[in-house]
Amino acid sequence: MSKTKVVISCPIDTYSGYGARSRDIVKALVNLDKYDVKVLSQRWGNTSTGFLRDHGMDDLDALITPKVEEQPDVWIQITVPNEFQPYGKYNIGITAGIETTICDPSWVQGCNRMNLILTSSNHSKEVFEKSIFEQADRNNNVVGSLKLTTPMEVLFEGVDLTKYFKTKSTFNLDQIQESFAFLFVGTWLKGDFGHDRKNVGYLIKSFLETFKNKKNQPALILKTSLGTSSHIHTDVMLQRISAIISSVKGKLPNIYLIDGDLSDEEVNQLYNHSKVKAMISLTKGEGFGRPLLEFSTISKPIMCSAWSGQADFLDKEFSFLVGGTLEKVHKSAAEKGVILEEASWFKPDDNSVHQGYKSIFENYKKYSELSKRQAYRSKTVFSFEKMQEELDRLFSNYIPEFPKQVELTLPKLEVPKL
Repeated sequence: MSKTKVVISCPIDTYSGYGARSRDIVKALVNLDKYDVKVLSQRWGNTSTGFLRDHGMDDLDALITPKVEEQPDVWIQITVPNEFQPYGKYNIGITAGIETTICDPSWVQGCNRMNLILTSSNHSKEVFEKSIFEQADRNNNVVGSLKLTTPMEVLFEGVDLTKYFKTKSTFNLDQIQESFAFLFVGTWLKGDFGHDRKNVGYLIKSFLETFKNKKNQPALILKTSLGTSSHIHTDVMLQRISAIISSVKGKLPNIYLIDGDLSDEEVNQLYNHSKVKAMISLTKGEGFGRPLLEFSTISKPIMCSAWSGQADFLDKEFSFLVGGTLEKVHKSAAEKGVILEEASWFKPDDNSVHQGYKSIFENYKKYSELSKRQAYRSKTVFSFEKMQEELDRLFSNYIPEFPKQVELTLPKLEVPKL
């Protein structure tokens, strides 16, 4: 029986969150063995490429094709919605969605060009559904509204339990003298202090303010980059960190920077290191928050903002979720067509942040026990296998049957004798 032909346009070969999402979707579809899968490999901003080669993923690399010769049964794009274009008989857009309270009108228009949209979290789905824009004529009279009309479903980003699990670590952190360190993982994005989306600057300063002049001080490890790894970018980050340190007076705890690309195995080793006691994220908004889910499988405490995509999988009973309010996006962090100035996102409450740091550091045994329950939830509800099951269910429910090409059998004709 011939399989449904699927072409997926995605950044499968990039070191990026969308790259990881792409590899998961492709692997899941191949595993289901219902589809003839081909991949059009795309770039993702200025992030590095070569992930498949570096990680020996020849099976996925073999699926990449330079071009599509015929219209596929199913066309899938894994990208931001304003890039969605329908090329198949049935068209699916997959996006992490949005980190703020409003998406750009072009994103709604892009979604409406497709037959089905899959997004990563309930937060993203709600934002898309609530982003409604008035449409006016040349005289500024309201003549209608632009809103989401394409069906949208949530497909979470399942954690691969063969890559992220509790184990004995061999990662080298000998340069870190402290036995207790908070870990941050994420890209240091554009924006003035306190306004970059991952909120790295504020995270550093709040850590310093919480533990300055304390007799017993933990460390802070930053596994971060500016999108790509280079000596110039490393110098820029060190300068930013030094400027923040200079703004806080007193005897300060140590901060360590880990730069450069790590393999999945190395990241898991880092998570499992005995000096890494907890993960911290004071993000202003996430479409999902993939590193938080991956770290949660290690059974170590997590302290994180209580708003946006990660709230789907981080249980408030098992993790320290920081309280706060919503504030307008600062113009320094705005990005045309993606992050709008008129949108809002999360601003952590200072007191809640300081309480979180101190609570986990001073009552570690309590939060360590709770983290085991979070790990169980993550592994049983949000695994790659569960994501694959949900993908199969959604595709089975939405994708129509396509007419199968029937081989034409002609009767044998005898040539008459002359």
